[in-house]
Amino acid sequence: MKNEILTHINDPGQLEKLYRSNKAPFTQEFKGIYPELRGNQLADFWNERLNYESDDISWGTRSDLLLVLIASLVAGIIAKIPTFLPVSEEFFYTRNIGFIVFPILTAYFAWKNNLSPKTMALVGGTILASLVYINLLPGNTESDTLVLACLHLPVLLWAVLGIAYTGNELQNYTKRLGYLRFNGDLLVMTALLVIAGIILTGITIGLFAIIGLQIEQFYADYIGVFGLAAIPIVATYLTQTNPQLINKVSPVIARIFSPLVLLMLIVYLVAIPFSGKDPYTDRDFLILFNLLLVGVMALIFFSVAENDKHAQDAKGIWVLLLLSVVTIIVNGIALSAILFRIAEWGITPNRLAVLGSNVLMLLHLLLVTSALYRSVTKKASITALGRTIAAYLPVYFVWVIIVVFLFPVLFGFM
Repeated sequence: MKNEILTHINDPGQLEKLYRSNKAPFTQEFKGIYPELRGNQLADFWNERLNYESDDISWGTRSDLLLVLIASLVAGIIAKIPTFLPVSEEFFYTRNIGFIVFPILTAYFAWKNNLSPKTMALVGGTILASLVYINLLPGNTESDTLVLACLHLPVLLWAVLGIAYTGNELQNYTKRLGYLRFNGDLLVMTALLVIAGIILTGITIGLFAIIGLQIEQFYADYIGVFGLAAIPIVATYLTQTNPQLINKVSPVIARIFSPLVLLMLIVYLVAIPFSGKDPYTDRDFLILFNLLLVGVMALIFFSVAENDKHAQDAKGIWVLLLLSVVTIIVNGIALSAILFRIAEWGITPNRLAVLGSNVLMLLHLLLVTSALYRSVTKKASITALGRTIAAYLPVYFVWVIIVVFLFPVLFGFM
C-alpha cells in the first residue's frame, strides 16, 4: 500500500480508488509517510481529509454488507455442523472451534489486501493442513498432546490471520504492530456487540415469555449460535470501515489499565506468600499464574502498539517499563516452578510446552524491557520499541507449529 500511494501521489483518481478499496490500511500508511510528503498540495489535502473526524458511521456498499451477511451465515453454519452431521459436539468443538471464524476473517483480509499467489498458497495451505491434521489425530481424550494441539491451534490460526492482515508486507514491522492494534480494537468492538447482544436476548426472551411462549432453547440453539459466530466478523467490518469508532477508545483503555494492572501485580506478588498457595506444588495455581502472565504480556504489547501510533508519552512508557519489570519477576517465578516440577516428576508434554512458552516470553520481555529503558533514557525512540516487539512475533509462530504438529508425534500421541 505504501509504494502504491507514493507511486500515485499526484493521481487523485487512483488515490481515491486505493482509499475506497482498503480504507484502514490506506489511512495508516498515509499517515506514516505524510511527513515526507508535506508541501505536496494533493498530499496536504489527503492529510486534512483523513484527519477530519466525522460523526457519521459508514456502512459500506450493498455488496460489502451482503458479503458480511454471507460470511456471518457461513460461520453460523460451520458452528452448527454437529447438528447437521453425525459428529459429536465434544469432538467437533474441541478440535475445530478456531475454524468457525478465523478462516473467514483470513479470506476477508486476503481479498482486501490482494495477497500474492505465493502468500495465498501459504495461508490456504496452512489452514487446510491444520484442519486435516487436527481431525485425524487419535481420539484419546486423555492425551496431553491432543489437548495441547487443540489449545495451540487457534493461536496458529490467529498467526495465519496476521499474515493475511499484513498483506504482501510481512516483513514490515509497522504492519505487524497494526495487527496488534487491530486485535485490541476488535476486542473492544466485540465486547460492545456482546453486551448489546445480551441486552437484546434478555428483552426478546422476556417479551415472548409475557405472551406465554418459551423460546429459550430455540433462541440458544439458532439465534444465539449464529449471533456469536457473526460478532467477530461484524466487529472486524466495523473497525475496518469506521476506524474512528474505536481509535480514541483503545488508547484510553491501554492508558487506564496499564497502571492498574501494575498495581494489582505488585499487590498479588506480595500476597502470595501469605495465601498458603504456590506454583511449585499446586498445578492449578501454576496454570492460573501462566494465564495471568500471558494476559499481562498481551496488555504490554497492545499498549506499546498504541504508543507507537501516537506521540511518545513519557509517563506511559515509565508505567510500561515498571510493568515489564514486574512481569519478568512473575515469569521468573513461573519458570522456576515448572523447572522444579520437571526436576521432581520428570518431563511431560504439558511441562515441556509450558517451559518452552515461558522461556520464549522471558526472552521477549527482556528485549522489550531493554527497549523501554532505552526509550525512557532517550537513547532510542518509541519506534525502536515497536520494532522489538514486532520482530519477535514469528518466534511464537514457530513454537506453536512445533507444539501442534511435532509434539503429538514426538511423544507418541500420549
